Amino acid sequence: MIKNEAAYQKALEKLKQDREFIVNEEKRFNDMGLNSEQIEMAIQPLISFHEQLKEEVKYYERIKRGSFNPIHKFTDIGKSLIAYRIYKGMSQAQLAEILNVSESQVSRDERHEYYGATTEKIEKVMKAMDMKTVISIEISAGTGA
Repeated sequence: MIKNEAAYQKALEKLKQDREFIVNEEKRFNDMGLNSEQIEMAIQPLISFHEQLKEEVKYYERIKRGSFNPIHKFTDIGKSLIAYRIYKGMSQAQLAEILNVSESQVSRDERHEYYGATTEKIEKVMKAMDMKTVISIEISAGTGA
């Protein structure tokens, strides 16, 4: 997951390099006499990694615009906290300062997407970023006593 502007810029450059590399590899394999099916099989892993990075770039651009995915599971909260920090233009260092913790602690928490964090920690992070919690619980039809 892209978590800052520097990583975003690196990802954009990597996408450009990957496109050029894939084109060159296709040409190289073609020059070697491989048929189109063999070329496709040979470059498929490159294309797969390229597409994954493209999705990460699109996600980063979307959250920078303030477009967030709804949270359907508690385990998704961490990714949303990171997304909101990015949207606010807040660095990990700035968040750490507000929380009165080290930047490396924020980095660790984000690397693990706040997995295993206490509700108290989640609430502190949310408060530090002026986030508001709204919880909606839905009961599935056909369940219950």
